[in-house]
Amino acid sequence: MMNKLQETVDFLTSKGLINPEIAIVLGTGLGKLTEHISNAISIDYADIPHFPVATVEFHSGKLIYGTLGGKKVIVMQGRFHLYEGYSLEQITYPIRVFKLLNAKALLVSNAAGAINLDFKKGNLMLIDDHINLQGGSPLAGKNLDSLGERFTDMSAPYCSKLNAQLIAIAKEQGTTLHVGVYASVVGPQLETRAEYRYLKIIGADAVGMSTVPEIIVANHMHLPCIAISVLTDECDPNDLKPVNISEIIALANKAEPQLIRLFTELITQIKTTQPCHI
Repeated sequence: MMNKLQETVDFLTSKGLINPEIAIVLGTGLGKLTEHISNAISIDYADIPHFPVATVEFHSGKLIYGTLGGKKVIVMQGRFHLYEGYSLEQITYPIRVFKLLNAKALLVSNAAGAINLDFKKGNLMLIDDHINLQGGSPLAGKNLDSLGERFTDMSAPYCSKLNAQLIAIAKEQGTTLHVGVYASVVGPQLETRAEYRYLKIIGADAVGMSTVPEIIVANHMHLPCIAISVLTDECDPNDLKPVNISEIIALANKAEPQLIRLFTELITQIKTTQPCHI
């Protein structure tokens, strides 16, 4: 694994992707942040050694490097999911690469369904904690001792300092930003009424099919991280409507400008010398 990681890092460095300060993973329908990056270098995943290739229709599959908010950023425009047939090791491979490229913080976005019915379609939710329902861990198997310890503490998986900054930024910008718990499931099927009831009982405020593996690996490597869900549907088991994926993408697109403003201002404010204590 370490040899593969180094080959990927060497390739990206040779293409000019040097010392990014902030790494960003963009979720379903949330790719337009890259339009705000200046002096961008774009590389298709297919051209990067050992990188998986995104297969989801709404994920473009490009790694983009440039300047945003006055800092060097590296952005995944399209991520990988268990339901595509990838392993947890493959899904989180880019996060390990970002750490080895010297990224100082990780920002993640996703589209999710609202379990908490006080949260509405089109709202944003800052993830404060999560529930892993994907049936495995990207840290299972032989530990990469050079990247992190065997038993990773997850008592505070999301950087409290960065979360507090985002809450303050949202208030200043007049953006509704809920705070809640994200449950990550395998998918690709959506949940049944009984499953939505179960998720509410166990404490989930939103549900999606990503993010948690990346956050686990970031914590393993002591890479400070935050994550925001764009809530694209309301999961009311007592009044459950069939899901329309086109509507979900449209809602994500509509909410995306708020997310871009939040991320851009946070990037501007982040002090990458020590963004968080984890």
